[in-house]
Amino acid sequence: MKPNIKNIAVLTSGGDAPGMNACIRAVVRTGIYHGRNMFGVVQGYQGLINNNIIPMNARSVSNILHMGGTILKTARCLEFKEDAGMEIAFKHLKEKEIDGLVVIGGDGTFTGAKRFGEKFGINVIGVPGTIDNDLYGSDFTLGYDTAINTVIEAIDKIRDTADSHDRLFFIEVMGRDSGCIALRSAIASGAEAVLLPERETSLKELITKLKSGASTKKSSSIVIVSEGNKYGGAYDIAKAVKRKFTHYDTKVTILGHLQRGGSPSGFDRILGSRLGFAATNALINGESMKMVGLKGNEIALTSLSEALSGKSNYKLEDDLLEMTHVLSI
Repeated sequence: MKPNIKNIAVLTSGGDAPGMNACIRAVVRTGIYHGRNMFGVVQGYQGLINNNIIPMNARSVSNILHMGGTILKTARCLEFKEDAGMEIAFKHLKEKEIDGLVVIGGDGTFTGAKRFGEKFGINVIGVPGTIDNDLYGSDFTLGYDTAINTVIEAIDKIRDTADSHDRLFFIEVMGRDSGCIALRSAIASGAEAVLLPERETSLKELITKLKSGASTKKSSSIVIVSEGNKYGGAYDIAKAVKRKFTHYDTKVTILGHLQRGGSPSGFDRILGSRLGFAATNALINGESMKMVGLKGNEIALTSLSEALSGKSNYKLEDDLLEMTHVLSI
């Protein structure tokens, strides 16, 4: 028999991602539409422990679709990893009679939600919110599209000065374990090379490629470096290449947290709205311990266990990998 969910809380946890506010808005308004009482947890799991749980109405989420970050704030909470911290969090939910929880975040967020749901029986639905696009069960995660567009815009500007001064730029992007941002931004910006955590490219190969470009009169070169690349960050790679390749004046740009910010793209606003709407409806319909995701432009449910364990099965698309070589000649 499906539970009669009456009071639903929503939180954002881990790294922020553009589109989280669109998701919060959809969660809150969908719940209210169906006659549920809605709450927001300020500062993620830390907010559960601190009892920073506030009632929300339809006007609480007005005019936030265009905003980056998250109006509910976010925090990483070591205390929630311990049973004692979870017990405090559960006590605060019980006091407010909250029987459903929507958590928006990445793998750390889902790991906490899974343990919390298993230990206390709280009904939990996860929404994949991470710019890394590295959760199994959704073709796209919240913030990924906006982050790529931010990176492309930055690279386009860097290309202008690279061309003007005959320079080689190494541009480091986020993606400690995932090269999704690096791969797509490399293709969309016309980068000469890309270094990914999933695929080994030797420095010798990179230098050969750069020399080939120089021999065919390329006026500049852009190399995208995912921060999880095995040779280290962009500075380390630039130093190693500079010693053997002096044709260009070598520069390094680290985009860093610039990639997390900014107004979400239209795609992320719609994705956040779809996933938030689906998450609340899933709770109301008796689903729990699952993640809502987008698969082939359809909403799909994946167990939290599968969403977490399936990360290792993710692979970058072969055609995109081949394109980085073919289109950069």
